[in-house]
Amino acid sequence: MGRRLSWPVRPLPDERGETWRWTLGDLAELPAARSALRNRLLASGIGPGGLEDSGERLVLAFDELASNALRHGEPPVVATVSPVSDGWLLAVCDHAPDEQPTPAVDRDPAHGGMGLHMVARLAVAHGWYVQGGAKHVWACLPTEAEGQEQISA
Repeated sequence: MGRRLSWPVRPLPDERGETWRWTLGDLAELPAARSALRNRLLASGIGPGGLEDSGERLVLAFDELASNALRHGEPPVVATVSPVSDGWLLAVCDHAPDEQPTPAVDRDPAHGGMGLHMVARLAVAHGWYVQGGAKHVWACLPTEAEGQEQISA
């Protein structure tokens, strides 16, 4: 099996401004949530542009954290996106506080399970905590790709 890694236990950074929120009950709702997030980003003047674009990196991280919560946590899953200094705060909450986010170790990437690694590379900070009987997993994504590692497909 190999060694087990986990994301750091850290409290959520302070949010600033409007928070966008989605409540998800199953994976079938995720495509509509991604589309709604893209539309809100476009309405905010953040256009499409691939992974070098902060909006697409945010959508990718949103998809990874929300799908992990839906697959490994307990619904309902609540995903929020808020502006913070120089970026976005993505937070995903589920009701399985005993299941910590655990990145895959010693696994062939072809078998999946690499989403937490990818989100950690895209983020300038990430963590998780338990509060009110729920697990909260979060990542801060910068508005600029500078300093971020390239994601290989």
